[in-house]
Amino acid sequence: MYNDDLAKLRNCIEDFYRVLVVGSSNTDMVVRTDYFPAPGETILGGDFFMNPGGKGANQAVAAVRAGAKVAFIAKVGKDIFGKETREILLKEGIDITGISEDDEHPSGVAQITVDSSGENCIVVASGANMALNVPDIDRHKALLQQSEIILLQLEIPMATVNHVAKIGQEAGKKIILNPAPAQFLSDELYEKLYAITPNESETFLLSKVQIRDETSADKAASFFHSKGVPVVVITMGSRGAYLSSAEFKGLLPAPEVTVVDTTAAGDTFNGALAVGISRGMPLKLAVEFANKGAALSVTRKGAQSSVPRLSEIESFN
Repeated sequence: MYNDDLAKLRNCIEDFYRVLVVGSSNTDMVVRTDYFPAPGETILGGDFFMNPGGKGANQAVAAVRAGAKVAFIAKVGKDIFGKETREILLKEGIDITGISEDDEHPSGVAQITVDSSGENCIVVASGANMALNVPDIDRHKALLQQSEIILLQLEIPMATVNHVAKIGQEAGKKIILNPAPAQFLSDELYEKLYAITPNESETFLLSKVQIRDETSADKAASFFHSKGVPVVVITMGSRGAYLSSAEFKGLLPAPEVTVVDTTAAGDTFNGALAVGISRGMPLKLAVEFANKGAALSVTRKGAQSSVPRLSEIESFN
């Protein structure tokens, strides 16, 4: 299944990172409710809890738990949330030397409402995440040089995303973009990507194709291919993920599970996918590996607290 020779070689390189994540870090404040309130409506919720989150941090945790050596570049505020973020990620075994503090902005936070079916509604106050700038990236350029896969999202400034992609492409790295939250992407950025991983709504916003089935997913994938992206993975929730590449094209079903909370499912998928690719898995197997990770995550509450470990993914049928 894996490219064992490549894995052994890279394990011998002390400072080599299979996955570098550049992105956001938030503290999630979660309330469980029976249903989402309508505009102007106040409802009584159920459980409240706080979890470390943010797409970048979630994906870094997903990658390290799935078996990769991981580094993370991010920015936090000089507050208790930033301090706790660094401590938590360090305990996970993630290289946090790329996390810097911002003097002016607080750490990012997210308000998350989860309904009785496990679906979620999220509002993010970005804080220091939107202060992660080009000079921050340049200060940690060594981390980009020492990695194989660079995993990006869109909860940091687009100028920073573009700069990371430029440096990564010049260094011959595989760049995976999870375009969330969806926003306009330049042709120059598309051309630098190895893979793009939108969900159904992000796919529609970017390609103007409504995902209904495999045929529409294939049409949307063709849009991204026309922009120069060789690997397209459209995540489709409980239906699984549609992979379009030179190796394989088709829908790869997700395992059937009882859904408790979908908060970090997409992040778990992306982190696990990056690990699968870095381990030399064929793309079809890498997506199936990521499907298993995401399926396990939705059976648990929270963001990073729901992310499974490698042993769980490998034993999951």
